[in-house]
This record gives sequence, C-alpha cells and structure tokens, in this order.
Amino acid sequence: MAGVNEMTARRRSPSPPLLTRMRDRSPGLAGGLMGGALAAGLGLASFAVLVMLLWISSPYPDSGPGGAMHVAAALWLLAHGAELVRTDTLSGVPAPLGLPPLLLLALPVWLLHRAGRDAADGGGGDEDDGDHDYEEDLGIAVSTPLVSPRTAWTGVVLGYLAVAVPAALYAAGGVLRPSWVWTGVCVPLVAVVAAGAGVWSAYGRPGRPLRRLLGVLPAGVRPLVLGPDGRPGVAVRASAAGAGVLLGGGALLVVVSLVGHGSATQASLLRLTEGWSGRFAVLLLCAALLPNAAVWGAAYALGPGFALGAGHAVGPLASAPAPFLPPFPLLAAVPEAGRGAPVHWAAGVVPVVAAVVVGWTVAKGAVPPERDGTGPGGTRAAAVWPVGRTVRAAALASVLCAAVLAVLAGLSGGPLGADVLSRFGPVWWQAAAATLAWLGLLAIPTAVGVRAWRCRSPRAEEPRIGNQRGDAAEDAHGPGRLRTGARPGRGRFTRTGVAGVAGVAGSPGAANGPRGGGRADGTGAGGPSAGDADAEVFWGAALDGTRGEAAGGSRGVGRAGGARDPGRPGGTRDPGRPGGDEDDAFHGLRDQNRETDFGLYDFLPPDPAPTERSTPPESP
Repeated sequence: MAGVNEMTARRRSPSPPLLTRMRDRSPGLAGGLMGGALAAGLGLASFAVLVMLLWISSPYPDSGPGGAMHVAAALWLLAHGAELVRTDTLSGVPAPLGLPPLLLLALPVWLLHRAGRDAADGGGGDEDDGDHDYEEDLGIAVSTPLVSPRTAWTGVVLGYLAVAVPAALYAAGGVLRPSWVWTGVCVPLVAVVAAGAGVWSAYGRPGRPLRRLLGVLPAGVRPLVLGPDGRPGVAVRASAAGAGVLLGGGALLVVVSLVGHGSATQASLLRLTEGWSGRFAVLLLCAALLPNAAVWGAAYALGPGFALGAGHAVGPLASAPAPFLPPFPLLAAVPEAGRGAPVHWAAGVVPVVAAVVVGWTVAKGAVPPERDGTGPGGTRAAAVWPVGRTVRAAALASVLCAAVLAVLAGLSGGPLGADVLSRFGPVWWQAAAATLAWLGLLAIPTAVGVRAWRCRSPRAEEPRIGNQRGDAAEDAHGPGRLRTGARPGRGRFTRTGVAGVAGVAGSPGAANGPRGGGRADGTGAGGPSAGDADAEVFWGAALDGTRGEAAGGSRGVGRAGGARDPGRPGGTRDPGRPGGDEDDAFHGLRDQNRETDFGLYDFLPPDPAPTERSTPPESP
C-alpha cells in the first residue's frame, strides 16, 4: 500500500504547476476580445506615429495635431480598402479617394493574423521552457490550443471592430471622411479573413476545413486544389508560381521604365515639393504604391493595360494617358502617348514565361520523380498522370491564376478624384480574361509536352525493383551470346572488386555457388580469388579487344559433361576470345548494364574457394 501511495504521489506531483499555468492563461472570449482590440490599437498607433512625424517635420503644416490625427485614422481605414471622400476641394464638390496603397494592407493583416493565433493558443506561445517537462510527463503537447477556434475567431473579430467603429467615427470629423458603405464592407472582411487564417495556423493548418469549403467542387478537381496530406495541390502551386512570375515581371517593367525616364522622374519629385521632409513623404508614398505599380505592370504586359483617367488607357499597343496628370514620380514612368513600339511589345515575354512556368509545374506534379519504383521511406511511388488529368490541372491553374490577378487588379485601382480622375488602374475583368487567354493557350500545351518529355527520359542507369531477368529466356539465345542492347563499359551501379569479377549470384553457372566459383563437374573457373588486380586486367582487355563467337556458341557456363571451356588451361582457346575466365567476367560485368535482379547480399564478396587460378598452369 505504501508503494501505491508513493507511485500516486509521483504521478500527481506535476499537476499543480500545470493547473496553475492553465488558470493563468485565462482562455475564452475575453482573451480574443483583448487580442483583437490590441491589434487594432497597434495599427492605429503606427499610422498615428508616422503621420505625426511627417507633420512635425513639415515646414508648412496646414492644420494642428487634431487634423493630423484625423488623417492618420482615415489612412488606417484606407489601408483596409475603404474609400475616402475629400471635402475641401476647389470646386466644392466632394472628390472620392479610393486607391489604397497595397503595402499598407500588410500591417493590419499581420496584426490580425498574430492576434488570432495567440487567441487560439491561449497566450501559451511565449511560455518559459522550464514547464515543458511537466507536460511531457503527462503526455500533453505544449502547442495544443486550449481555446476553441470559433471562440477565438469571434473574439478577435469583435475586439477589432470594437476599435474600428470609434476610429471611423473620429475620422468622419476630418478632411478625409470615410465612405460608410465601403468601410462597413472592407474592414469586417479583412478582420474575418486575417483572424480566421491566424486561428487556422494555430491549429496546425488542418485540411478538414478546406475540404469542407471545397466540397462544392467536382471530385476530380479537389485533389488538384488540396493534396491528400493537406498541402496545396498541383494546380494551386502552379497558379501561385504563375502569379508570382506575372507580378515579378510587372515590377521589373516598372523599374526599367523608371530608369528609362529617370530625368522626368527626378523632375516630378523636385517639382512636387521643396523641403526634404516633403520629399521623404513622397518617397514613402511611392514605396507604399510599389505593389500597385507591379500589378499595373502585369496588366500592361498581359495586353489590356491600365487606365490613367476616364477614357484614357495605357497599353503596349497604344498609349493615351490623361493630358493633365498631377506630377508624381511613378506617373512619370508611363510611356508616351501614341502607338506602341517593338520595345513596348517586348513586354509580352512576361506572360509567355508565366505560362511556361505554370505548365512546367503541372508537368512536374504529373510525372513524379520516384515513378516505377519506391519513394522515400519505402513507400510506393505515385503513378504518372494521364494526359486528361494533366490538361485539367493546367486549365484549373490558369483559372486560379486569372482569379488572383482579377482580385489584385480590383484592389490596386480606384478613383483619385472626380470626372477625369475617376478611374485609375487596370480593369479587373479585362486582366482576368487576358490572363486566362495567355495561360490557357500556352500552359496546357507546355504541360502536356513536358510530361511526355519526362516520361521518355532515359533511366537505364537507375535500377528498378521487381524486374525479373528471365534466366530461361536468356539461356535460349545461347550462354555465350551478348544480349540485345547491352553496352560494354561501366554503368553507374556496376560492381567492382571481387564481387564484380565473380558476377551476379543466382545466374546460370552459379548453381553450386557464386558465379565462376564452382561448376557441376567440380572444375574451377577462376573466381573470387583472382582479386581486384585481375579485374583491372579484365577491364582493359574487354574494352580494347574484340570478341568473336564460336560455332558452338557456348560460354561454358554450368557444363555437366566435365569438358573444360575453350580458352582455359588444358583446352583449346577460341580465336577471338581474350580468355575463358576473362570472358566470363567480362560478360558478367557487361550484363550488369542491363536491368538486373540483384539479390539482397549481392554486394558482399562470396567465400573464397579453391580454384585452378590459385596455381599457375602447368606447361604441356
């Protein structure tokens, strides 16, 4: 009984620290509310600090600190995609401002993602390492969330909106007033998506929620979107690669155009403001608009281009920007008005490269590298996809990439004023249609062609498990006859040394032991005792000499009549053969260039056996 009490005490000893730690975590809706409110507060504080620094450093401030704080709250709402309305215009007509810098969106998304993850973890992400032993003794994982996902997600969203609503009301009293329709749609949407992604990340990114969302898709399409292991499918990976190439190519076009219009860009920066603080503010705004410029450049390369004012489109075939544009460094990189030149048409290389990348990625998924054998860990390799599934994957990747470009095109544009300035940026449906056309016409043939090329790639050097030699079929052609397609020389998996000279165990002629180690009549054949020095002699004799076939056509393997092989001591050497033992060793090494059924212990040298090679032959 004392032993039982002692064991019980040992098991219960870690419980008080663990229970104390669980109480200190205070999981529930309150933790999510605090996390969401903190995320919104940190975002507002970041914008407020930046705007206040620029206001303090400005030599000509237009308003007091209150006006700067109103502008900071309005910019925070603009970062979520909400449209603003400027009231102090020269004409007195309110002018909309709905072109959000995409780089500013990264801060609210990151803060919401972090808040959702921490709320699901119950605040245990930053615990000390000293308590890990207790959880290991009890079999509890440190990273196991203690809050239900729905509770954590709801708390973060409500806490974030509880701060966003007063911020919107405060911004409405300034010069830049938020549009209530856009604010009521964009801010909750960003909060819901970013917080949900954070909670999903805290639970290890399980695949079940995604499978539920993908339940509306056909059964043959779901594995292309989400793999069986919960990772993104081939179509998703290909679409992400294609979108990355398009955006990277668009950014490259913007940089090249800025360098080409360097003088105009510098002049616009110097003309827009005079003080160093104002120029610094303009450079910060240009940096925040660089993702927008990359999307515009991708739309330009795709063909539809983008709009610089109502009725003024800029594309590689023709460019007609608005005549009166405000001086701005990024706008100075716009091509001149007129017909497109070959240097503008060269932008079409970007979607071609994107289509090739999409097709190549799909083909890599269609033809796994571990086909016709076993994969890592002894698992069976995946089969090669049929052509129909490859086509479906490339088409689905094109559709997904077009959807991504449509969303980015819609987010990167917007109005900068009224009348002529009411439309800036690419049209989302035109960008989507052009992306689908480019990728659909080029990515599908590329995927099919690369798949066929990868299937026909020579893999003769790689051993394949499960292929049988067919000894009876080989013997039917004659023991001394070279198999069709065999190549003299040394393959990648050719065995050297004693085991290589001895040949392959289990082949004809090795009925009573290793190849060349003993025959049915008891005569030796010069086997493993010859050593590696003889193997080197055989390599040189085999590669430099020629081999002729005798009329009988036998290699002398496994004879039952006791007759010695021609070319051995005591027999007649076959003209054209370099030697008996050398010939057998040569054929054994040449046969290994073919697909060979290796045994489990073939790499080990056989036991030495007394042979005639151990003593020099007597002269007749």
